[in-house]
Amino acid sequence: MKRLRPGTDTVGRPRRSINPAGSGYLFVAPFMLVFVAMLVLPLAYAAYLSLFQDRLIGGTVFAGLDNYVTALHDDRLLRGVVRVAEFFAFQVPIMLAISLLAALAIDSGLLRFAKAFRLGIFLPYAVPSVVATLMWGYLYGPDFGPVAQLADKVGLAAPKFLTDGWMLGSMANIVTWEFTGYNMIILYAALRAVPHELYEAAAVDGAGPWRTAWSIKIPAIRPALLLCVIFSVIGSFQLFAEPNLLQRLAPSVIDSAYTPNLYAYTLAFTGQQVNYAAAVSFLLGLVIVVASYTVLFLTSRRSRR
Repeated sequence: MKRLRPGTDTVGRPRRSINPAGSGYLFVAPFMLVFVAMLVLPLAYAAYLSLFQDRLIGGTVFAGLDNYVTALHDDRLLRGVVRVAEFFAFQVPIMLAISLLAALAIDSGLLRFAKAFRLGIFLPYAVPSVVATLMWGYLYGPDFGPVAQLADKVGLAAPKFLTDGWMLGSMANIVTWEFTGYNMIILYAALRAVPHELYEAAAVDGAGPWRTAWSIKIPAIRPALLLCVIFSVIGSFQLFAEPNLLQRLAPSVIDSAYTPNLYAYTLAFTGQQVNYAAAVSFLLGLVIVVASYTVLFLTSRRSRR
């Protein structure tokens, strides 16, 4: 029987060596094609549009950075950014606190019907934002909502959920209802990855459940908490469905520039100012990047102390 030499095939010809780097490129090629077609090219086209202006005389002309300069002095856009920052400041801490408490309760093993509890909190995340906003809009209704009808039955004034002073809180309630379960799942998964040796060492030292949660669990899942904060920064500045739908119920409270995302949408599809809307969208993306980097910087700085 003929003995084959190493590196040859069954008929003795040298085998072709497979370049590992080439195989890697082949594996990522489908993703890169979709990524470039669905993200990079639209972004590049939007950046191109933002450099032009439509004028009554002269048509579409190259304007350089004029749209960006106009946006930086646009009071309606700046008020929307400040309003969303206020929304983030009070909504995100409440939502993350509820998510953390729910994750700690499930992870403790002391909770009865933990699976049903986890499913009940996560279920609103499966409800589309449009459906959730319509549902809560019905509950908030000053004339037809069940809360207003119940208040009328007992002779009390109906809560004014859709007034100027309550609107941000009403939206914060909807967003918290939708995304508490999502953040809870992230934190719970991080808790499950904490080494059990730490719990055993805490038990040997006499730490109770509260002490273990405060000194072991919460510090161990700090990266997951930071991830939730970053996601919340992005989500807050992309607030769109909730103000867009509640605008039908409270048109005197929510105008077309209530949030930056709603403003860009109105400029593009109602005002036909596509070029200016592209510039506003890019500035909003820049604000999100700066806000996310600020959160990362402050968190890493505190952890180094």
